[in-house]
Amino acid sequence: MKNLKEHINQCTTCAPFFKHQPRPVCTFHSNSKIVIIGQAPGTKVHLSGIPWNDKSGENLRNWMGIDSETFYNEKLISIVPMGFCYPGKGKTGDLPPRKECAPKWHPEIFKQLKNVELVLLVGKYAQDYYLKETKKRTLTETVLNYKEYMPNYFVLPHPSPRNNIWMKKNEWFKYEVIPSLQEIIKRISHNN
Repeated sequence: MKNLKEHINQCTTCAPFFKHQPRPVCTFHSNSKIVIIGQAPGTKVHLSGIPWNDKSGENLRNWMGIDSETFYNEKLISIVPMGFCYPGKGKTGDLPPRKECAPKWHPEIFKQLKNVELVLLVGKYAQDYYLKETKKRTLTETVLNYKEYMPNYFVLPHPSPRNNIWMKKNEWFKYEVIPSLQEIIKRISHNN
């Protein structure tokens, strides 16, 4: 486990594509029961080295119904994004996560995780990669049909404040999906 973390922290596979120094950001522990697979670090997370240390992270913790201390408890929650490094800025926001990370590191990490009970697929990139042809035509349809992917996966939209419009259009998410997620998280974290 320690060696794997060191290898990831020293990874420079994507360095030629960045205008900045690579800084892989992920956390995992062999006893983790929940794995969060999101997109890639944003600028704030790149600078701090703390995953989900931004407004999106606040929203995700609220959706999960947990505080920061619980969220950052590696023995409960592993945070393994699709791209471990900040991908840089694009025309309309951050670039997509690099495609090299997930196939290179996810299998190695999951071999170390012995007690996983829940995998959160946060956003389109994670859902495309893990759900493949079982995902629906749109992210909204996939999230609306979240029960189809359980117990292996729990699908969520990205919790970015940019998605507030989506949240207003899809109030069912707040009244159906979030309570279901919180119930599962509560059960798993109380058994920790």
